[in-house]
Amino acid sequence: MNDYRKTSTGQTIGRVILGAFLIFAGTGHLTWSRVEFLAQVPKWLPLSGDLVVVLSGIVEILLGLSLIVLSKQRVLVGWVVASFFVLVFPGNISQYITHTDAFGLNSDLSRGIRLLFQPVLVVWALWCTNAWKAWRGR
Repeated sequence: MNDYRKTSTGQTIGRVILGAFLIFAGTGHLTWSRVEFLAQVPKWLPLSGDLVVVLSGIVEILLGLSLIVLSKQRVLVGWVVASFFVLVFPGNISQYITHTDAFGLNSDLSRGIRLLFQPVLVVWALWCTNAWKAWRGR
């Protein structure tokens, strides 16, 4: 039987780094990078772009804190974080399709490469929380 309740030192470090990354990015949503994040909000969303940036920033901060603090619920948190990365992916696609410059992504090549990193974030969230192992072990 796979024991998904225990994580390796590497997974724990990865979880804390991912949590810190989300807290940093979420803080950026609310402060110094607000305009950059606004460029990634698809125009077809039926909400104010600024509201989306603020709400997603708050969610990122909460998810980052959850990764770091809620170690007993890390499997659930891992699935929620992975789902969040999937849910924000349309913003990255929109930035590519509309050729919107933001965060130094000023070419289709750089925006395309950025798209390739979103699945890495999903896998990272599932790996460092043992969420994938817990699902496979059921």
